Amino acid sequence: MSTDTVAYVEESEFDTLLSEEKVVVVDFTATWCGPCRLISPLMDKLAEEYKDRVKVVKVDVDNNKPIFKKFGLRNIPAVLFFKDGELAETIVGVSPYEQFTEAIEKLF
Repeated sequence: MSTDTVAYVEESEFDTLLSEEKVVVVDFTATWCGPCRLISPLMDKLAEEYKDRVKVVKVDVDNNKPIFKKFGLRNIPAVLFFKDGELAETIVGVSPYEQFTEAIEKLF
């Protein structure tokens, strides 16, 4: 298993992804962001645990600034939870794994 199991998406793929998947978790991250590296393994774990029900992706904010600004984000890591294309919850900063799973469970 690779260390980075969660795929990166570009802005051009983002809206399609939200329309095709019921529940999407988006990790806004950057290579230079230390705290982002702390939650990266948590995103991989989420992707594995919920692989049949949730699509987990990452967005590199350096390459996709418009999408970052679209959601009014100022800090990373920021993890956004979408259900049926609508933003349901946002968690900013380093959080325990349980906080991410609780946010997902609320969407079902």
